[in-house]
Amino acid sequence: MTIAYVLPLIGSSRWGSHGQAVSERRRSRASVLIRASAVDDKRTHGDFSLYNTMTGKKEVFDRTVHEDGVVRFYSCGPTVYDSAHVGNFRAFLTYDVLKRWLRYRGFDVSHVMNLTDVDDKIIKRVLREGSTLEEITEKYSKLFFDDLSLLNVIPADKYPRATDHIEDIVDLIEGLKAKGAAYETSGSTYFKVDSFSDYGKLVKLEKRESGARRTEANDTDEYDKSDARDFALWKAYKDEDGEVKWNSALGVGRPGWHIECSCMAIKYLGPQIDIHGGGIDLVFPHHENEIAQSEAYSGKEFARFWVHNGFVNIGGEKMSKSLGNFRTLGDVVKKPDDARAFRYLVVSSQYRSTLNFTEDVLKAARNTIKRLDSLRKRLADVQKEERTVDMQASSEIESIVDTAKSAFVAAMNDDLNTPRAVAALFEMMSKVGKLLKAEKLDSAHAKMVDDCIVDFDRVLGVFYEVPTVGNVSDEDGTDGGDQVIPEALQELLLQRTEARKSKDFSLADQIRDQIAAEGYQIKDSPNGAVLIKI
Repeated sequence: MTIAYVLPLIGSSRWGSHGQAVSERRRSRASVLIRASAVDDKRTHGDFSLYNTMTGKKEVFDRTVHEDGVVRFYSCGPTVYDSAHVGNFRAFLTYDVLKRWLRYRGFDVSHVMNLTDVDDKIIKRVLREGSTLEEITEKYSKLFFDDLSLLNVIPADKYPRATDHIEDIVDLIEGLKAKGAAYETSGSTYFKVDSFSDYGKLVKLEKRESGARRTEANDTDEYDKSDARDFALWKAYKDEDGEVKWNSALGVGRPGWHIECSCMAIKYLGPQIDIHGGGIDLVFPHHENEIAQSEAYSGKEFARFWVHNGFVNIGGEKMSKSLGNFRTLGDVVKKPDDARAFRYLVVSSQYRSTLNFTEDVLKAARNTIKRLDSLRKRLADVQKEERTVDMQASSEIESIVDTAKSAFVAAMNDDLNTPRAVAALFEMMSKVGKLLKAEKLDSAHAKMVDDCIVDFDRVLGVFYEVPTVGNVSDEDGTDGGDQVIPEALQELLLQRTEARKSKDFSLADQIRDQIAAEGYQIKDSPNGAVLIKI
């Protein structure tokens, strides 16, 4: 499908056709079917309510404003001058869950996440290390994508970089100047806040003067401007910028931070998007400024929903690089199960609340992952066995699964209430565990339960094979051949094998639990069962 947006950009043919992240994707079904799927899904899954920062309340998200039925979703990406910290990854995981839930409900989603690869922090690092802009940003972009892979994040459709869109940014700024919304002084171009009467509507500024104070406190644009509230769209070149500069119709310099996101969102998704996401720290000034420049340019509402995730705290303080209390993913993830545990920890928390990160909560998440894996292993074992259950047990199992599904969907529909969704999963696990112990689960119903877990995991994304990247070692922390298994445990493993052969599944389960209590898990292999250190 082709989507054409005609916007009053000055002197450029590059902007004649927008929404590229949508139009470049090949779709196997007609747009009418895409829209129908979302409507049909509403009847089976109910309304999905999402908290909108703009209105300060939960609102039903049941449609996209676009004719093709595709949800346009933009989320702010990293500034690639250093490794992203775990607070950053809370945002990336939050919007991964949001995208997964939209797709679960039947929506087709076009997702764009930018990479900021030119700004003050990057330039300072370039000068400090005597490197180039490209070397710094390529290094940390690769680390960022490795970390996304480590956390099983579904890739965005586009990851546009600011430095690849300098001409587009210049054209957008020229368009704002033509509308009287921007002005030039001393070689820099600024957005004229007075030209946009709705400035402050996202953050609910009661007075413009408060906006001036907050802008001065939060914005690093330290250039000449006629009003303290105005912010830089194009920054004139200074000696301390080194080799980071572009010759343009606006003069020699580089783009401001805020204009980058507006440019790339409009270029790839069009002037009106459905959802814009980011950390709560971006509400002001970044997102407020995005709204001002985007809506002043197009004359249309920029985003229907503004979604923001909460902070991550360390020692009771917000985690940030400026405070020096941040931890990178590499600091936290040493083994594959650490990656899955971190993902579980984040996606099972209420995304708008502050997440207090400690070693204890990460350890608890690791144990939870082990419990989940253990249950799925037991379900897999039952599926290989010839067990039958009576009609009463069969009806009970089906009721357990149906109840869990209804509770999971209701929770996710309530502003991505993942704590309640995960509670529905564990309630099912608890009941199924009792049935397993009582040998009241046959292969067909074991598959039904496991299928339900897999269905939930379409949203949670915690069951996956973790790629080996960076400093992440193999699963058991050894080279696979250095483990010394105690003789007593080897004897128990043989006893369990014999119990299974004689269909004494109760004894086999008792032995398995005894082995687990000693810190080992049983893993099937082509050569028989083996013990792996947990």
